Amino acid sequence: MRSTLLILAAGLGSRFGGDKQISHVGPNGEFLMEYSIHDALKAGFDKVVFVLKEEMVDTVRREVGDKINGRAEVCYAVQDFSKVPAWYNVPPERTKPFGTTHAVLCAKEFLTEPFVTVNADDYYGAECFKLMREMLPKLDRMTGAMVPYILKNTVSENGGVTRGVCKIRDGELLSVNETGGIIPRDGKIVSDQGEVDPEAEVSMNFWGFSHETLPAMETYFEDFLKVNQNIKGECLLPSMVNDMLREGYKVLAKPSPDRWFGITYKEDKPDTEKELLSLHKKGMYPEKVL
Repeated sequence: MRSTLLILAAGLGSRFGGDKQISHVGPNGEFLMEYSIHDALKAGFDKVVFVLKEEMVDTVRREVGDKINGRAEVCYAVQDFSKVPAWYNVPPERTKPFGTTHAVLCAKEFLTEPFVTVNADDYYGAECFKLMREMLPKLDRMTGAMVPYILKNTVSENGGVTRGVCKIRDGELLSVNETGGIIPRDGKIVSDQGEVDPEAEVSMNFWGFSHETLPAMETYFEDFLKVNQNIKGECLLPSMVNDMLREGYKVLAKPSPDRWFGITYKEDKPDTEKELLSLHKKGMYPEKVL
C-alpha cells in the first residue's frame, strides 16, 4: 500500500526568530526534517510532500528533495493566502498562516493515498513511523490514527509550548485539548489552563488520515473561516480532530516509546544539535542521513 509523509514546514517561526525548518542542526548540516524522512522511508513510506512558504521551496528542493528522488515520489505545495475559498477576504493586517488544517489542504492535490503529518521542526524517532505504517491500512473516511508522546518528554526549558493533551482508552483517542503555555516550573508542569499531569499523553501533530477525510477537513476549515474573527486565529489539526470525534470519527492511538525533541526557541538549537550528534555516534543514523 502506498503511503505519504506530509511535512508541515510553512510556519513563521516567530518564537525562533526565523525559518527554523531550514536551520542546520545535524552534525553534517542536516535539517531536522531529514531525520523524519529517513525514518519514514525506512518504515515503508514511498512519497514525501512538503508544505512550504514560497521562498523556501528552492532551498528545500535543493538540500532535501533532490536527495531522495528515485527513492520516493517528491511533491511541493505552498501554503499562502491564495489557497482560501473565493468568498473569503483575507484581512489586510493578517500575516500569520491559517494553521495546520489549512496546511494539509494546501497539499490536497498530492494526497491521493493514506498520509501522516509531521512538523518539520520536531524529531519523532523511528518507532513512531513503524507504528503509524501498521495503522494506515485501517484508515478510512471515519477513521484516523495518531502516535502520542508523554508530556514531560516534550517540554522546553526555554519557554512555553502548545500541546494537544489527550485522553486515550483501549487504543482509541477520546479527546484532545489544545493547550498553550506549557512549561516546567518548580518541579511541576503548568499551562495557560493550570497544572498539567507530566505523564499525560499529548499530540505532536503526528496524525494519520485517509485521503477520503479531506472533504470533511475542507468543510471544517470553511466553517472556521466563517466564524473566526481573530486575525491571528489558526485552524489546528488537534482542534479539528477533537470536534470530529464528537461526530463519530474514530482515531486509533499507539504511544511511541521514543523521546521527542525539537526546536521551538533559538535556545533549543544547541540541545537539539547535541541530541542528534549523540544519535549518530550510537549508530542510529548514517553519516549521510539522506
